[in-house]
Amino acid sequence: MRAVASDPPTAIGLKDAYRLRWKRRRLLWRSWRSRHHLLALVDRTTLIAPEDILLVATMRNEFTRLPHFLDYYRELGINHFLIVDNGSDDGTTELLRDQPDVSLWHTDASYRDARFGLDWVTWLQMRYAHGHWVLMADADELLVFAHCDRSGLRDLTGWLDTQNRQVFGALMLDLYPKGPIGAQSQDPATNPLDVVNGFDPGPYRGQWQVPLGNLWVQGGARERVFFSNRPERSPTLNKIPLVRWSRRFAYVNSCHSILPRDLNFAYDGPGGTTPSGVLLHIKFQPDILPKTVIERQRGQHFTHPEDFGPYYDQIAAAPTLWTAQTQRYEDWQQLERLGLLNSGGWGGR
Repeated sequence: MRAVASDPPTAIGLKDAYRLRWKRRRLLWRSWRSRHHLLALVDRTTLIAPEDILLVATMRNEFTRLPHFLDYYRELGINHFLIVDNGSDDGTTELLRDQPDVSLWHTDASYRDARFGLDWVTWLQMRYAHGHWVLMADADELLVFAHCDRSGLRDLTGWLDTQNRQVFGALMLDLYPKGPIGAQSQDPATNPLDVVNGFDPGPYRGQWQVPLGNLWVQGGARERVFFSNRPERSPTLNKIPLVRWSRRFAYVNSCHSILPRDLNFAYDGPGGTTPSGVLLHIKFQPDILPKTVIERQRGQHFTHPEDFGPYYDQIAAAPTLWTAQTQRYEDWQQLERLGLLNSGGWGGR
């Protein structure tokens, strides 16, 4: 599968370069100011060693997903978690506070006004993550990459360092259950992939954006089911979640794009040639229906949430996403055969 038809736009004019330089400075400035919104509940950052691999996230009411999430990423090689809790009331705060490898901050400020949490986590990255490999992942995202069954993030990032690569891109792959969404049952201590494991092998399409130079990938299950009549508004599926961080870097839109702009060129999409992984997006777990009701009321997840009422309504109707073309997730080798991730010459440890 080759979803991207051309090479990235590596050259831009002086005016665009000047604008992007100032855009990055503005983003860093507002992130620095956002530190006043954060109250440290548990600060264990003095435990961070120079070569530790970090994970940053903003979370709200993820109690049922956190046990597996934390265990998964610890096993993969995360040494310390930097997490902003945005007003949880389901036990998430208490669970995270008790973890010995978590530093936790609290805020009740608007997630949307903080660039969907980016201002907060960018400040944490500026303050604590300079020089570290850092993974940005939501509680419903599990990173897989070539040889992850026998090699961890320490092995992968070590190889990326030898290749002079500062970033590692990924496709966000929507997983869904068999049968109507929300109709399943699940123990928080079990592997969610036992319940949510179907995916669309394609089609996916991508195009390069000017002047930022970032890739824009769309397609897959959510477009097929929820945005078939307006595919241009379907979710962005490319991310740059793993970065050897510098305090001069700034994500622009979630971790879909980043500045300086040349960092975006390191991910060339499904079927591409650069080393890449997949973020298994397990959004459609059994708790999706009550979460949808709450998030529609909060209106914090889109710039213009009033335009996405039909999307929430369709999820609340508990459709069946599984079709005859659905594939059941097996392992990273399956994803590489389908062109959804690429080892890029890395053979694991």
